[in-house]
Amino acid sequence: MRFQARVPVWLPWPLPTAWLVTGFAHAGDDRSGAVATVVGCSGPAPLGGPADLILVAESPGVGLGARLAGLPGPDPGVGFDDGPPHAKLDAAGHPTPLWSIDTGVAGLDNAVYVGEAKGAWIWVILWPSAAGVLLVENLGLDDLVERAESIDVPYGALMPRLTALSGEVRR
Repeated sequence: MRFQARVPVWLPWPLPTAWLVTGFAHAGDDRSGAVATVVGCSGPAPLGGPADLILVAESPGVGLGARLAGLPGPDPGVGFDDGPPHAKLDAAGHPTPLWSIDTGVAGLDNAVYVGEAKGAWIWVILWPSAAGVLLVENLGLDDLVERAESIDVPYGALMPRLTALSGEVRR
């Protein structure tokens, strides 16, 4: 059976130097399709040490991105996009503004950015928080749902952050 997604499956492409794809996950079912998709990547942080990146595309109200970010509600919350964006990336050829979200969770060393692309939330979650400088490098995302040609994606071991998700996790 072919995987059906109602939201994009974002892949940073090309991957940052020495980065690997370290997991995929989705929320939904085979009948109606995925209402949230997750792509995990790992590699060297620009400022040194290891880093993880999770990209979530989801329909509003699903809450998977918020859960992975450590937020209590299903969406980024009222006023998250007040003021100018804190970062931008290129999502399927379109400039996409992102706003930084303060999770308010003490001791959680992550950077969380949220925006909208293709009618869905796009969450960019990075560990450690200093890895957020990856967004300065004009990160480009391809939507694997619409990508016609195949690409040779380098894979690594499953990211431990994704093994905590309930439901089906695929590599």
